[in-house]
Amino acid sequence: MDHVHLFVRADPNASPSYIANQFKGFTSRVLRDEFSHLRSRLPTLWSRSYFVSSVGNVSAVTIQRYIETQWERPWRKRVAS
Repeated sequence: MDHVHLFVRADPNASPSYIANQFKGFTSRVLRDEFSHLRSRLPTLWSRSYFVSSVGNVSAVTIQRYIETQWERPWRKRVAS
């Protein structure tokens, strides 16, 4: 997997960078605690980059359906080796 989709409802005063950094920091600590081999093999679990977009007037169901079906799109299908 090369990326993660999150659908987040956040305080409007929280910046996107703050939310992304909180998520990355927390998950990195949890994963390194549970899988100790990650501490020595990977200097970092997350890249510094992220993409944020607001959904405006789109329902939560629409966003959830998009995330759940992303690999079913024709341009995402991988050729079998």
